[in-house]
Amino acid sequence: MSQQRTDFTPLEERIDDWAHRRSAALAADAGPLRRGLIELVVFTLKQAWACVFGAAMLVLLVAARLLYPDDALLVRSDALVIAAVALQAAMVAFRLESGREMWVIVLFHVVGTVMEIFKTYAGSWSYETDGFLRIGGVPLYTGFMYAAVGSYMVRVFRLFDLRFARYPPLWATGLLAAAIYANFFTHHYLPDARWVLLALVALLYGRCVMSFRNQRTGPWRRMPVLLAFVGVAFFLWVAENVGTGAGAWIYPHQQAGWEMVPLSKMVSWLLLMMISVVLVTVVYRPRAVEER
Repeated sequence: MSQQRTDFTPLEERIDDWAHRRSAALAADAGPLRRGLIELVVFTLKQAWACVFGAAMLVLLVAARLLYPDDALLVRSDALVIAAVALQAAMVAFRLESGREMWVIVLFHVVGTVMEIFKTYAGSWSYETDGFLRIGGVPLYTGFMYAAVGSYMVRVFRLFDLRFARYPPLWATGLLAAAIYANFFTHHYLPDARWVLLALVALLYGRCVMSFRNQRTGPWRRMPVLLAFVGVAFFLWVAENVGTGAGAWIYPHQQAGWEMVPLSKMVSWLLLMMISVVLVTVVYRPRAVEER
Protein backbone atom coordinates (compact mmCIF):
# COMPACT_ATOMS: atom_id res chain seq x y z
CA MET A 1 0.00 0.00 0.00
CA SER A 2 1.26 3.47 -0.84
CA GLN A 3 2.16 5.84 1.94
CA GLN A 4 -0.80 7.99 3.02
CA ARG A 5 -0.47 11.74 3.12
CA THR A 6 -2.43 12.87 6.15
CA ASP A 7 -2.03 16.53 5.21
CA PHE A 8 -4.05 16.14 2.01
CA THR A 9 -7.70 17.11 1.94
CA PRO A 10 -9.96 14.18 0.97
CA LEU A 11 -10.27 15.30 -2.64
CA GLU A 12 -6.54 15.89 -2.93
CA GLU A 13 -5.97 12.39 -1.57
CA ARG A 14 -8.09 11.02 -4.40
CA ILE A 15 -6.22 13.14 -6.95
CA ASP A 16 -2.90 11.83 -5.67
CA ASP A 17 -4.18 8.22 -5.65
CA TRP A 18 -5.26 8.58 -9.28
CA ALA A 19 -1.91 10.09 -10.25
CA HIS A 20 -0.05 7.27 -8.49
CA ARG A 21 -2.12 4.50 -10.10
CA ARG A 22 -1.97 6.06 -13.55
CA SER A 23 1.76 6.63 -13.42
CA ALA A 24 2.45 3.12 -12.10
CA ALA A 25 0.23 1.49 -14.75
CA LEU A 26 1.76 3.28 -17.70
CA ALA A 27 5.34 3.94 -16.67
CA ALA A 28 6.44 0.29 -16.59
CA ASP A 29 6.00 -0.23 -20.34
CA ALA A 30 6.41 3.37 -21.47
CA GLY A 31 9.48 4.90 -23.02
CA PRO A 32 11.18 8.04 -21.69
CA LEU A 33 9.09 10.34 -23.87
CA ARG A 34 5.81 8.82 -22.77
CA ARG A 35 6.87 8.79 -19.11
CA GLY A 36 7.73 12.45 -19.42
CA LEU A 37 4.31 13.14 -20.97
CA ILE A 38 2.60 11.34 -18.08
CA GLU A 39 4.53 13.45 -15.60
CA LEU A 40 3.58 16.62 -17.48
CA VAL A 41 -0.12 15.71 -17.49
CA VAL A 42 -0.14 15.00 -13.76
CA PHE A 43 1.83 18.18 -13.05
CA THR A 44 -0.61 20.26 -15.11
CA LEU A 45 -3.69 18.73 -13.48
CA LYS A 46 -2.35 19.34 -9.99
CA GLN A 47 -1.35 22.91 -10.86
CA ALA A 48 -4.87 23.47 -12.17
CA TRP A 49 -6.32 22.18 -8.91
CA ALA A 50 -3.97 24.39 -6.91
CA CYS A 51 -5.38 27.38 -8.85
CA VAL A 52 -9.03 26.40 -8.34
CA PHE A 53 -9.93 29.26 -5.99
CA GLY A 54 -8.20 31.89 -8.12
CA ALA A 55 -9.71 30.48 -11.32
CA ALA A 56 -13.18 30.54 -9.74
CA MET A 57 -12.66 34.17 -8.72
CA LEU A 58 -11.65 35.08 -12.27
CA VAL A 59 -14.75 33.35 -13.62
CA LEU A 60 -16.89 35.35 -11.17
CA LEU A 61 -15.24 38.62 -12.23
CA VAL A 62 -15.71 37.96 -15.95
CA ALA A 63 -19.26 36.63 -15.53
CA ALA A 64 -20.21 39.64 -13.44
CA ARG A 65 -19.03 41.96 -16.20
CA LEU A 66 -20.54 40.04 -19.14
CA LEU A 67 -23.73 38.57 -17.67
CA TYR A 68 -24.79 40.52 -14.60
CA PRO A 69 -27.48 43.12 -15.44
CA ASP A 70 -26.43 46.74 -14.92
CA ASP A 71 -29.88 47.66 -13.55
CA ALA A 72 -30.11 44.82 -10.99
CA LEU A 73 -31.37 45.76 -7.54
CA LEU A 74 -28.19 44.31 -6.01
CA VAL A 75 -25.26 46.13 -7.61
CA ARG A 76 -22.51 44.16 -9.29
CA SER A 77 -19.78 44.78 -6.71
CA ASP A 78 -22.00 43.70 -3.81
CA ALA A 79 -23.06 40.58 -5.72
CA LEU A 80 -19.37 39.75 -6.21
CA VAL A 81 -18.72 40.08 -2.48
CA ILE A 82 -21.57 37.69 -1.66
CA ALA A 83 -20.43 35.24 -4.35
CA ALA A 84 -16.83 35.33 -3.10
CA VAL A 85 -17.92 34.68 0.50
CA ALA A 86 -20.07 31.78 -0.68
CA LEU A 87 -17.15 30.36 -2.68
CA GLN A 88 -14.81 30.53 0.31
CA ALA A 89 -17.44 28.99 2.59
CA ALA A 90 -17.97 26.14 0.12
CA MET A 91 -14.22 25.46 -0.02
CA VAL A 92 -14.19 24.99 3.74
CA ALA A 93 -17.54 23.17 4.02
CA PHE A 94 -16.58 20.59 1.39
CA ARG A 95 -13.13 20.19 2.93
CA LEU A 96 -11.37 21.49 -0.17
CA GLU A 97 -9.14 23.57 2.11
CA SER A 98 -7.75 22.39 5.41
CA GLY A 99 -8.41 24.28 8.62
CA ARG A 100 -4.69 24.27 9.38
CA GLU A 101 -3.99 26.78 6.62
CA MET A 102 -7.19 28.83 6.58
CA TRP A 103 -5.82 31.40 9.01
CA VAL A 104 -2.87 32.07 6.66
CA ILE A 105 -5.29 32.66 3.76
CA VAL A 106 -7.40 34.95 5.95
CA LEU A 107 -4.31 36.86 7.10
CA PHE A 108 -3.18 37.43 3.51
CA HIS A 109 -6.74 38.54 2.75
CA VAL A 110 -6.45 41.19 5.48
CA VAL A 111 -2.93 42.21 4.36
CA GLY A 112 -4.21 42.69 0.80
CA THR A 113 -7.32 44.62 1.81
CA VAL A 114 -5.33 47.08 3.94
CA MET A 115 -3.01 47.72 1.01
CA GLU A 116 -6.00 48.11 -1.35
CA ILE A 117 -7.54 50.80 0.87
CA PHE A 118 -4.30 52.78 0.83
CA LYS A 119 -3.60 52.28 -2.88
CA THR A 120 -7.04 53.38 -4.03
CA TYR A 121 -6.79 56.44 -1.76
CA ALA A 122 -3.40 57.23 -3.35
CA GLY A 123 -4.88 56.87 -6.86
CA SER A 124 -2.84 53.83 -7.93
CA TRP A 125 -6.00 52.15 -9.27
CA SER A 126 -9.74 52.42 -8.83
CA TYR A 127 -12.97 50.39 -8.64
CA GLU A 128 -16.60 51.03 -9.41
CA THR A 129 -18.00 53.49 -6.89
CA ASP A 130 -21.41 51.92 -6.25
CA GLY A 131 -22.36 49.33 -3.64
CA PHE A 132 -22.47 49.12 0.14
CA LEU A 133 -20.10 46.21 0.85
CA ARG A 134 -16.90 48.24 0.70
CA ILE A 135 -14.38 50.08 2.82
CA GLY A 136 -13.77 53.51 1.34
CA GLY A 137 -13.22 52.98 -2.39
CA VAL A 138 -12.48 49.26 -2.03
CA PRO A 139 -15.18 46.62 -2.62
CA LEU A 140 -14.73 43.77 -0.16
CA TYR A 141 -14.38 41.15 -2.88
CA THR A 142 -10.86 42.45 -3.58
CA GLY A 143 -9.46 40.74 -0.48
CA PHE A 144 -10.51 37.41 -1.95
CA MET A 145 -8.21 38.00 -4.92
CA TYR A 146 -5.29 38.14 -2.51
CA ALA A 147 -6.70 35.12 -0.66
CA ALA A 148 -6.56 33.27 -3.99
CA VAL A 149 -2.77 33.76 -4.09
CA GLY A 150 -2.43 32.40 -0.55
CA SER A 151 -4.74 29.50 -1.41
CA TYR A 152 -2.56 28.59 -4.39
CA MET A 153 0.64 28.69 -2.34
CA VAL A 154 -0.59 26.38 0.42
CA ARG A 155 -2.07 23.94 -2.11
CA VAL A 156 1.20 23.74 -4.01
CA PHE A 157 3.04 22.87 -0.79
CA ARG A 158 0.63 19.97 -0.20
CA LEU A 159 0.13 18.66 -3.71
CA PHE A 160 3.79 18.54 -4.69
CA ASP A 161 5.32 17.78 -1.29
CA LEU A 162 7.71 20.71 -1.69
CA ARG A 163 11.19 20.39 -0.21
CA PHE A 164 14.10 22.82 -0.34
CA ALA A 165 17.87 22.87 -0.37
CA ARG A 166 19.69 25.91 1.05
CA TYR A 167 16.47 27.68 2.05
CA PRO A 168 17.32 31.08 3.55
CA PRO A 169 16.83 31.70 7.30
CA LEU A 170 13.20 32.35 8.18
CA TRP A 171 14.08 35.46 10.17
CA ALA A 172 15.71 36.93 7.04
CA THR A 173 12.74 36.10 4.81
CA GLY A 174 10.41 37.60 7.42
CA LEU A 175 12.37 40.87 7.52
CA LEU A 176 12.43 41.02 3.72
CA ALA A 177 8.67 40.44 3.52
CA ALA A 178 8.06 43.21 6.06
CA ALA A 179 10.28 45.60 4.06
CA ILE A 180 8.45 44.70 0.83
CA TYR A 181 5.06 45.35 2.41
CA ALA A 182 6.24 48.66 3.85
CA ASN A 183 7.56 49.77 0.46
CA PHE A 184 4.11 49.37 -1.12
CA PHE A 185 3.10 52.26 1.15
CA THR A 186 6.24 54.33 1.58
CA HIS A 187 7.18 54.63 -2.10
CA HIS A 188 4.43 57.25 -2.44
CA TYR A 189 6.46 59.52 -0.14
CA LEU A 190 10.02 58.18 -0.28
CA PRO A 191 12.21 56.80 -3.09
CA ASP A 192 10.86 53.51 -4.44
CA ALA A 193 13.03 50.64 -3.19
CA ARG A 194 11.44 47.89 -5.30
CA TRP A 195 14.59 47.25 -7.35
CA VAL A 196 16.69 47.05 -4.20
CA LEU A 197 14.15 44.67 -2.70
CA LEU A 198 14.12 42.60 -5.90
CA ALA A 199 17.91 42.35 -5.70
CA LEU A 200 17.59 41.20 -2.07
CA VAL A 201 15.10 38.54 -3.12
CA ALA A 202 17.59 37.29 -5.72
CA LEU A 203 20.42 37.39 -3.17
CA LEU A 204 18.45 35.62 -0.45
CA TYR A 205 16.83 32.92 -2.59
CA GLY A 206 19.43 32.66 -5.36
CA ARG A 207 21.06 29.46 -4.04
CA CYS A 208 17.77 27.85 -3.02
CA VAL A 209 16.60 24.84 -5.03
CA MET A 210 13.07 23.48 -4.80
CA SER A 211 12.39 19.75 -5.05
CA PHE A 212 8.93 18.43 -5.83
CA ARG A 213 7.23 15.24 -6.95
CA ASN A 214 4.05 14.86 -8.92
CA GLN A 215 2.75 12.01 -6.79
CA ARG A 216 3.77 10.45 -3.52
CA THR A 217 6.04 7.69 -4.86
CA GLY A 218 7.27 9.55 -7.93
CA PRO A 219 10.83 10.74 -8.49
CA TRP A 220 11.95 14.07 -7.11
CA ARG A 221 12.28 16.89 -9.63
CA ARG A 222 14.42 19.97 -9.01
CA MET A 223 13.92 23.61 -9.94
CA PRO A 224 15.62 26.85 -8.86
CA VAL A 225 13.11 28.50 -6.54
CA LEU A 226 13.61 31.89 -8.24
CA LEU A 227 12.44 30.35 -11.52
CA ALA A 228 9.28 29.15 -9.76
CA PHE A 229 8.71 32.65 -8.35
CA VAL A 230 9.01 34.23 -11.80
CA GLY A 231 6.63 31.66 -13.28
CA VAL A 232 3.96 32.34 -10.67
CA ALA A 233 4.41 36.13 -11.06
CA PHE A 234 3.88 35.77 -14.82
CA PHE A 235 0.58 33.94 -14.39
CA LEU A 236 -0.54 36.50 -11.82
CA TRP A 237 0.19 39.19 -14.41
CA VAL A 238 -1.92 37.28 -16.94
CA ALA A 239 -4.75 37.03 -14.39
CA GLU A 240 -4.42 40.76 -13.72
CA ASN A 241 -4.95 41.47 -17.41
CA VAL A 242 -8.08 39.33 -17.33
CA GLY A 243 -9.32 41.15 -14.20
CA THR A 244 -8.75 44.63 -15.61
CA GLY A 245 -10.20 43.54 -18.95
CA ALA A 246 -13.35 42.50 -17.09
CA GLY A 247 -13.46 45.91 -15.41
CA ALA A 248 -12.92 44.55 -11.89
CA TRP A 249 -10.48 47.43 -11.40
CA ILE A 250 -8.60 49.79 -13.71
CA TYR A 251 -5.29 51.60 -13.67
CA PRO A 252 -4.99 55.29 -14.55
CA HIS A 253 -3.62 54.46 -18.04
CA GLN A 254 -6.79 52.41 -18.71
CA GLN A 255 -9.25 55.23 -18.00
CA ALA A 256 -9.79 56.00 -21.69
CA GLY A 257 -10.02 52.34 -22.68
CA TRP A 258 -8.48 49.01 -21.74
CA GLU A 259 -4.79 48.54 -22.42
CA MET A 260 -2.57 45.67 -21.42
CA VAL A 261 -1.01 45.95 -17.98
CA PRO A 262 2.72 46.70 -18.41
CA LEU A 263 4.94 43.65 -18.10
CA SER A 264 6.90 45.54 -15.44
CA LYS A 265 3.98 44.87 -13.05
CA MET A 266 5.37 41.36 -12.76
CA VAL A 267 7.96 42.86 -10.40
CA SER A 268 5.20 44.07 -8.07
CA TRP A 269 3.50 40.67 -8.16
CA LEU A 270 6.75 38.84 -7.47
CA LEU A 271 7.45 41.08 -4.49
CA LEU A 272 3.89 40.74 -3.18
CA MET A 273 4.17 36.98 -3.58
CA MET A 274 7.14 37.00 -1.18
CA ILE A 275 4.74 38.03 1.59
CA SER A 276 2.54 35.05 0.79
CA VAL A 277 5.57 32.74 0.71
CA VAL A 278 6.64 33.85 4.18
CA LEU A 279 3.11 33.43 5.59
CA VAL A 280 2.88 29.92 4.15
CA THR A 281 6.22 28.90 5.69
CA VAL A 282 4.72 29.64 9.10
CA VAL A 283 2.34 26.71 8.51
CA TYR A 284 4.56 24.52 6.31
CA ARG A 285 8.13 24.90 7.51
CA PRO A 286 10.58 24.36 4.61
CA ARG A 287 11.95 20.83 4.73
CA ALA A 288 14.83 19.08 2.99
CA VAL A 289 14.23 16.09 0.69
CA GLU A 290 15.63 13.65 3.24
CA GLU A 291 13.27 14.82 5.98
CA ARG A 292 10.11 12.83 6.77
